[in-house]
Amino acid sequence: MTGGGPAAASQAYGEAWYWDERYRKEAGPFDWYQKYPALAPLLRLYLAPHQRLLLVGCGNSVFGENMIDDGYQDVVNIDISSVVIEQMKKKYHDKPQLKYMKMDVKNMSDFESGSFDAVIDKGTLDSLMCGQNSQENATKMLEEVNRILKENGVYMLITYGDPSYRLRLLKDMEKWTVKLHVIG
Repeated sequence: MTGGGPAAASQAYGEAWYWDERYRKEAGPFDWYQKYPALAPLLRLYLAPHQRLLLVGCGNSVFGENMIDDGYQDVVNIDISSVVIEQMKKKYHDKPQLKYMKMDVKNMSDFESGSFDAVIDKGTLDSLMCGQNSQENATKMLEEVNRILKENGVYMLITYGDPSYRLRLLKDMEKWTVKLHVIG
């Protein structure tokens, strides 16, 4: 029998059951790391309002809503938790610019190659790096991100991970130009 302490919980960050349970218990919106106003100038630097954008691991964040309110017109949101996706579909049924789909970031085969201008990741790669098979799962995710991005597309990674370690992961992606912005 194993304990269910903090170490066990962090190991489950890549698992749908963990997030389903969490979203059943915590209904209120939660934004990991930075909130939209802090990141908006950076988004405007790299993204145009008309572009097709993907938020991975969206959870119940209001980030997508804030993007729409700021003029972005096509924001697709995915999460591994069917519970949170159903909650968000209900909440935003009147905002056609926001789409929600249950999907594993390590297998986004429902999306055609080259179908997004940008992928925005606020903590999803970090979650995978806390779980089992972290290196393998991170590689699968980044390969999928690379596949679905258009040529010259943007992968925006908002992370609390050590920059040198995260940059090492990104360097494995051929043809990617990496720019680092430190947000205080």
